[in-house]
Amino acid sequence: MVVSQPKVCIALVSGGIDSPVAVARMLNQGWYVHCLHFSQEEITGPKAEEKTVSLLRYLLSKEGNLGELARENLNKTLTIVPISQQLSKFTEKWAHTEYFIHMKRMFHRMGDIIGKQKGATHILTGENLGQVSSQTLGNLGAIEQMSSLIPLRPLLAFDKRYIIDMARDLGTYDISVGVEICDALGPNRPTTVANKEWLEKSEERVGGMEYLCQEALSKKYEIEL
Repeated sequence: MVVSQPKVCIALVSGGIDSPVAVARMLNQGWYVHCLHFSQEEITGPKAEEKTVSLLRYLLSKEGNLGELARENLNKTLTIVPISQQLSKFTEKWAHTEYFIHMKRMFHRMGDIIGKQKGATHILTGENLGQVSSQTLGNLGAIEQMSSLIPLRPLLAFDKRYIIDMARDLGTYDISVGVEICDALGPNRPTTVANKEWLEKSEERVGGMEYLCQEALSKKYEIEL
């Protein structure tokens, strides 16, 4: 007799349009979802964190099958990691064009650490190919190598307009809509093709990825949904 393994993932949620749609799709497929948010409140204010909490609470309050699945399989604790200080290190001229790649590499590394602590086997994101500079095939490869968890990208091949329509149908669009706060420190002309060796050298120059992640994780906190 084959015993099926529980489907558990750690979701990187931003408060934007894509991540709640991705979470909803995986809930509908029977996944148990833990959520992780990276806060830049020191730079951008509390809006992104407030939107993230509101979006997850909205999913938990929904009527019908999705609401039932959320109340059963969406973990009621949101983990938040402040990362403004670490991200600011990549605004120097020698690293700024790769800023978004460093940011996503950091997110995936911390997602790997926290996800494994929570028993996750997969890491869930709302990425869709080509939407922003970090989401090219070359850059995604440099990003996902920071985690040994299997990537889940249920929106990867969808057009942004279609994702917006899904968010409207889901009821999350009006909560999510607004300026992409994660862009606050980003460059005007970011790199679209990652150079792994250069990325690693830049990260070592500011202490190394493990040091940066552990420094950020030392300040993590949780909010009950």
